[in-house]
Amino acid sequence: MTIRERAEKAVELKLRGGYNCSQAVTAALADQTSLTEEQLKQVAAGFCAGMGNLEATCGALIGAGMIAGLKTEGAGTLPLTRKIQEDFKERCGATRCKDLKSIVDGKVLCPCEDCVRNAVLSYGKVMGLE
Repeated sequence: MTIRERAEKAVELKLRGGYNCSQAVTAALADQTSLTEEQLKQVAAGFCAGMGNLEATCGALIGAGMIAGLKTEGAGTLPLTRKIQEDFKERCGATRCKDLKSIVDGKVLCPCEDCVRNAVLSYGKVMGLE
């Protein structure tokens, strides 16, 4: 599965319901880890609406960071997650849920489906999966 296909899978999971943004990203990238989609869904359950409903860091971005940590087994993850965040911010315009959901020129800066898509694409770019 290509990174673009994974990104669209994340969007599909988010839109069909039953998955928050973090869960959609982790499930779409499950093949990058030794965990199942269901296990990742459970781990990511509390990271919606900006880090546990606090409107802070986007849950989709947190999900991508979790997968990076699992993929690297924690070795060298910090600089990778920084790069994922930087790429995500370029794509979306912000990293905080509250800012992503703000109204700019009459529309939401970055809707959730775009956040999950861009989190997966940012992960793919940084991890060399493009």
